[in-house]
Amino acid sequence: MVKAYLRYEPALSFGVVASPDSNVVYDPSGRLLLAAALDRFAAWDLKRGLPSLSFATSSPSPSLAVSCIATFSSSAAAVSSSSIASGHADGSIRLWDAETGSCEATLHGHRSAASALRFSSSGAVLASGSKDCDIILWDVVAQAGLFRLRGHRDQVTELVFLDSGKKLVSCSKDKFIRVWDLDTQHCLQIVGGHHSEIWSMDVDPSEKFLVSGSADPELRVFTVRKSTEEGEDWNKWDVLKLFGEIPRQSKERVSTVRFNKNGNLVACQVAGKTADIYRVLDETEAVRKAKRRMHRKKEKVLAKATSAEGNGTVIDPLSAQDLQKPTPVVTDVFKLLQVLRASKKICSIAFSPNNPPKGCLATLSLSLNNNMLETYSVDSENVSKMYSIEMHGHHSDIRSLALNSDDNLLMSTSHNAVKIWNPSSGDCLRTIDSGYGLCSTFVPGNRYALVGTKSGTLEIIDINSGSSIEVIEAHAGSIRSIVLIPDENGTVSARGFVTGSADHDVKFWEYQLVQKSETDSKQLSVTNVRTLKMNDDVLAVIISPTGKHIAVALLDCTVKVFFIDSLKFFLSLYGHKLPVLCMDISSDGSLIVTGSADKNLKIWGMDFGDCHKSIFAHTDSVMDVKFVYKTHYMFSVGKDRMVKYWDADKFELLLTLEGHHAEVWCLAISSRGDFVVTGSHDRSVRRWDRTEEQFFIEEEVEKRLEETFEADLDNDMEHRYGHKDDAPEEGSVGVTGRKTKETVSSADAIMDALDTAEEEVKRLDQHKEEQRNGKGAKFQPNILMQGHSPSDYVLSVVSNVRPNDLEQALLSLPFSDALKLMSYLKEWSLVPLKVELVCRVCLVLLQTHHNQLTTTPSARSMLTELKDILYRRVKNCKDAIGFNLAAMDHIKELLSMRSDAPFRDARAKLMEIRQEQSKRSDKSDGIEKRKRKKQKTSGQS
Repeated sequence: MVKAYLRYEPALSFGVVASPDSNVVYDPSGRLLLAAALDRFAAWDLKRGLPSLSFATSSPSPSLAVSCIATFSSSAAAVSSSSIASGHADGSIRLWDAETGSCEATLHGHRSAASALRFSSSGAVLASGSKDCDIILWDVVAQAGLFRLRGHRDQVTELVFLDSGKKLVSCSKDKFIRVWDLDTQHCLQIVGGHHSEIWSMDVDPSEKFLVSGSADPELRVFTVRKSTEEGEDWNKWDVLKLFGEIPRQSKERVSTVRFNKNGNLVACQVAGKTADIYRVLDETEAVRKAKRRMHRKKEKVLAKATSAEGNGTVIDPLSAQDLQKPTPVVTDVFKLLQVLRASKKICSIAFSPNNPPKGCLATLSLSLNNNMLETYSVDSENVSKMYSIEMHGHHSDIRSLALNSDDNLLMSTSHNAVKIWNPSSGDCLRTIDSGYGLCSTFVPGNRYALVGTKSGTLEIIDINSGSSIEVIEAHAGSIRSIVLIPDENGTVSARGFVTGSADHDVKFWEYQLVQKSETDSKQLSVTNVRTLKMNDDVLAVIISPTGKHIAVALLDCTVKVFFIDSLKFFLSLYGHKLPVLCMDISSDGSLIVTGSADKNLKIWGMDFGDCHKSIFAHTDSVMDVKFVYKTHYMFSVGKDRMVKYWDADKFELLLTLEGHHAEVWCLAISSRGDFVVTGSHDRSVRRWDRTEEQFFIEEEVEKRLEETFEADLDNDMEHRYGHKDDAPEEGSVGVTGRKTKETVSSADAIMDALDTAEEEVKRLDQHKEEQRNGKGAKFQPNILMQGHSPSDYVLSVVSNVRPNDLEQALLSLPFSDALKLMSYLKEWSLVPLKVELVCRVCLVLLQTHHNQLTTTPSARSMLTELKDILYRRVKNCKDAIGFNLAAMDHIKELLSMRSDAPFRDARAKLMEIRQEQSKRSDKSDGIEKRKRKKQKTSGQS
């Protein structure tokens, strides 16, 4: 009988606030900060310091790591709900709904990681750049690609739209800036001048200046030519002209350049801990500064002329025209305002689009490489920190994990802190300062915890108060293992624990309750009762569940097993070629598994120390291994980023769980085996839950073979079509999509639908012929067509293809099937809602098979009919859209007039009341004047 197993699937990921390889941006509302966290990203409420919304893909994978984020925000109503876009490491682009956090569409076009994203001013077009050197323009509303721009010779690093989305500026690591005309789809201008890779650029909101940064010691500033601007200084096709260079404070390369919403500030972040903030002066201030500069220059010239009179030399003074109308230079416009210095290396910056607090010029948010987000307020005097988000993750990699006996608390350690988590929700409950924790465990009772550090100290932590109550100098070297001593029944008791260290000692400890003073309550302490001396560094220690044996892994690649009561030698397990880094004993005490730096797992019998099996488990060092309680199933993790599930009886690999983006250091399994928690160098903690879905080993083996075959096929296609030697022509334009599994399956579905429809048409013709011959048999339609006619059935299949995959699916069709598909276009064009789809299909097929169609006699009449029909149908659709737009504008005017009518009436009434009050006041003033006049005349008399 074939044995079935229960599947483990990814359930939760937490511990990452901001990935160092992505940027941070504000959401369309400007209230929340979007920060990537490996394969997902979250919207953070900076004031509360909590995530408000999470944007996650359906299946976590290192290939889906978020590489860049872009948002679209406008005071006008957005053209689409997809106002957030994210680029990923596999080259895909995802469009997200900003309100619900759901993925609206996935766009495939790039062959490598997306490196730049930018929405146009209308929000209807999205531009994406990638490491494959290509730029793709996407239609956000139709969720399909428009065209591909080729010309850069290296990674595209930044994109900027100009002239209301009619032009696009791109910079690359090939040291050039290119200006593209999106109407004609060609390169207008190539701007050089940088001596190293260009990493970032940005344009101010008024599109007057464009600033670019590289590893050069200065920023380059360009003036942007308006579409209506003409002048003798400009060449005919030029859009950018060098205005000047700004010297930078730092010697490190520029990482990000950003203007604020008003355009009066520009921030230049370098690949270090600083960000230079420049003030952009308006024209009046720039001219005033230029006048002062010319005045100082004049004074210097006059001083030189005075001193030169005695020598008989003549120096030309400045002309009066230069002093009256000085021309501002770049240093007159851009003035260094502040230098922001962060505590750690800055990864990305973003200005808040909302109005800053009173007295501030702007609000600037940073992501740091130690998993933190910080927000600063910028004013003319200084830069001050406003908010900081750091509690939700470790600042470095996670080195150990431990679950308490109830599985409701999870403890993780890193280089300077211990964190207590809720493993069900991923919330951080406590953060406790500590040393570099390499191992940890909960004390029975779950009130205290023990942490072994790299410096050799043993820290006792009070879970309730979240504080370290005692630090004991336990070892002279780093403590690698802490293991609780179980009782004879296999349950963890209060007998004590064992520590193993690099100082060659294995120490046995007992718990004590100590009262330091009469007023203090009793607290936990420990005392050393026994010490087992070894001949080499101790790398791992494990105790059998019955408490009978203790196994010690040494640096000499062996594992020594001793009797725990007498400490007498029992077994020696040898066979690994490199040191054993981890091991575990099954709950029945019959098997011991060891994981080594030689990438192998070895399963041994505890009776005689015989090696049952040696398995090549990981492609790098095995870092941790654990048995599931009361089973012979086990989990292993390694530096190859994989989590693997094994059957130790059959020596078979059951599952491979992918999700971590860096080396996996540790794992912890719940007491019931219903979930597994893993910690990684990428600072994330991932929980994998056991489901009720069953699987079989044979099916998983076949699935892994298919994945390997498909990966090799993708690599072969990448080598053929993405090799740098096959560089594209200068400024060429290509198709947007790329061949994927989805496009291949879509093409197969269209071909199957065409064959099915052709067979159905033949059956219908045969049935009509039989009816004419007097055979009135009832026609039985094909059940696969679900009651549709052949034409409607093919139309439904083509309509179900995703818009972004349609072009590549049609390109995969052979000419015979393309000809069949074109025969249906005339009938489909009569459906009003399918005119756009028919035009797209017709355009792609004509461009692909133009030569064959023009030489095929049967296709000429079909093309002639389609020409007249499609022109007429498209004109009708344009007229209908224009009529609807005009009607909507008229309705909008009517609604605005109705909404404004009560206010107009109220304003008119208010004006009447004010006029009446002024008349009354004038009348009363006249009466008062007459009274005072009478009193004055009577007094005089």
